[in-house]
Amino acid sequence: MNISGKTALVVVDFQGGDLSGPQAAYENEHLKKAMAMVAECRTQGVPVVWIQEVHKAHLTDIGRELDGSEGPHCIEGNPGTEIAHGLGPVGEEFHIRKRRYSSFFATELDIVLKAHDVDSLILIGGFTDICILYTSVDAHQRDFFINVVTDVVAGSSVQAHDDALKMIHYLQHKSLVTSEEVMTWLEAG
Repeated sequence: MNISGKTALVVVDFQGGDLSGPQAAYENEHLKKAMAMVAECRTQGVPVVWIQEVHKAHLTDIGRELDGSEGPHCIEGNPGTEIAHGLGPVGEEFHIRKRRYSSFFATELDIVLKAHDVDSLILIGGFTDICILYTSVDAHQRDFFINVVTDVVAGSSVQAHDDALKMIHYLQHKSLVTSEEVMTWLEAG
């Protein structure tokens, strides 16, 4: 793992409401692992920060995202835009709504992490090749250690997922971890 100093779990766009779509079994396996990781982080006092991509129905806030392969997505009020059932902020945990792929772009994430004196991030959520990748690059540019939990992220395709993980590994050689490694580290407290 790429841990040094204080760590935070950043849950990036773990959205989808009730996760009842065609990939439900695959997504629900990720959900179970995410729920266990969030619970253990809370037990161990590791800050959990929630990221949710949300756009207005009129799409004036979506920017150039419509120029790529995605059509309108993460529309406010749509059940699929909500944080997955079983997950979500509690108490004083931060819930950051973003309008772009990177969790850092035009959000308060950097301020929140600095307030917690964090220098290492554990990233889970989706998509590996979009929001996880962009967040990882921006975290790297800000000198955070990054830990992408490879079995609790999913790409827009298997190939895109694998390619994104290769790019993240290129940035930091110890950045790819498994949920088992993270849970072992957390439980060692």
